[in-house]
Formats: sequence, C-alpha cells, structure tokens
Amino acid sequence: MTHSGRTALVTGASSGIGAEFAAQLAARGDNLVLVARSLDRLESLAAELRNRHGVRVDVIGQDLTDVDAASRIANELAALELSIDVLINNAGFGSAGRFEELAADREQDQLMVNVVALAGLTRRLIPGMLERGSGEIVNVASIAAFQPSPYFATYAAGKAFVLNFSLSLWSEYRDRGVKVLALCPGPTETQFFDVVGTRKAAIGPSMDSAAHVVRSALRALERNRGYVVPGAGNFASAHLMPRRPRTLVARIAKLVTRGVADAANQGAARTAA
Repeated sequence: MTHSGRTALVTGASSGIGAEFAAQLAARGDNLVLVARSLDRLESLAAELRNRHGVRVDVIGQDLTDVDAASRIANELAALELSIDVLINNAGFGSAGRFEELAADREQDQLMVNVVALAGLTRRLIPGMLERGSGEIVNVASIAAFQPSPYFATYAAGKAFVLNFSLSLWSEYRDRGVKVLALCPGPTETQFFDVVGTRKAAIGPSMDSAAHVVRSALRALERNRGYVVPGAGNFASAHLMPRRPRTLVARIAKLVTRGVADAANQGAARTAA
C-alpha cells in the first residue's frame, strides 16, 4: 500500500510503539514528523528512515509535560509549512504503586502527557483535516482503559479518557472524512515497564510485539473500526469482565493487581540504593 505525499506526525517516536509506527508508516511511503524529548534518538531514527525509504522526515524536540506543548508543536509545523494527514498520539508513560506513595509531580506529568497533550494536539490538527476532507488519528490507550485498576489509578483513568475521547470523536467525524481510532494494546515489549519500575505490571495473557500492535492498528484504522484491542487474549481480557456494578469490578481488579504495589516499592528501593 502506498500513500505518497501524505505526512504523519508521531509523538513518543524515539522508541517502542512510536518508533514502530514511524517505521511502518515510512515503509508505506508516508513522510514523517517525529516528536519526543530525546532529539539524539529522533535524529538517528530519522536518518535511518530517510535512507531506507526515501521519505522526508522532520524532527521536533518537545517535552509533552509542558502546558503549551501542543501549541509549540503546531507553531513548529507552521514554520515548516507542513499539514498533517495522520496523527499518531503515542507518547505516554505509566506508574504503579499505592497512590499516596507515588510522586505527586510525576503523576501530574503523566496526565499532562497521556491526556492533556493528546487532546491538545488533536484539537489543533483536526480542523485542517476536516477542511481537506480527510485525515486519520490514532490515540494510544490500553486494555487498562476498560476498567478501574487499583495501584494503576492515574494510568488507567487517563487511558479511559483516551478511549472515550477517541470513540466520541470517531462518532463525530466518521461521516466527515476523518478516521479516529483508539488503540488499546495489552502488555507490549517496550521500555514501558522499565519506566513503571516492575515487570509485574505486565498483567495480561502474554507479551505482544510492537510490530504486531502497529499492524493491528493500521488495519483497524483503514476499516474505521473506532477502537482495536490487538490479540485474542487481550480482547477477551478487556471485554469479559462485567461492567456493573462498578464497585465490584474495582474490588475484583484489586485481587489481580495487588502484587504490583509491593513490586513497585521494591523496585524503587533498589533504584534509590
């Protein structure tokens, strides 16, 4: 499949699912704008993709915890005279542990990246897509979006926002030429769990590959599915839990996740040492 002339913006593009999105989009002929804090890694990936696929790749170094991150990125795009046809809101990170013990500033940063920057960038880029009558947006959520997750309270709640936000926009724009997809992967082989601080946070049937997750997302986006949970086991995990009463769901979820808090604390203690 070739999409010559289109430009895709990928946040959190320096590693993991974001880097895989960049690779697969470049392979189909899309030009790229890569966004992350780590300029060195972005420049290295950009050079590799230019050489391998002959596409244009621009990089924007931006910390998405900044309150004006979305407007800064929009200004950079205007300076580059670029219109974005495909937006991949991939950047994000998680935390695990007892909520009162987690660093307050880190929890706020998590919401700024996972929720505020994602919504802000979507808001700034979607008018141009509507004006052109076409566009695609992928917002990376998680299977954690489908239920409350004790000891992942901030992360799961933020991803629930991403899922419902994306489905709302999917419904708004599905007849106006813009496709919106919530990508809800299960545990995936990336650096995510290094940031969380424990591999025990990988709750799910099995660890998926970033390549499979991205292929699943692009297929679902082409079909305008609204959301996708890659992997049969992950799909079952996301959908078989009863939705009511919500307090019962939260109590059951705690039985599954309660080992994570101790593991996260032990990981933090080792890091401090």
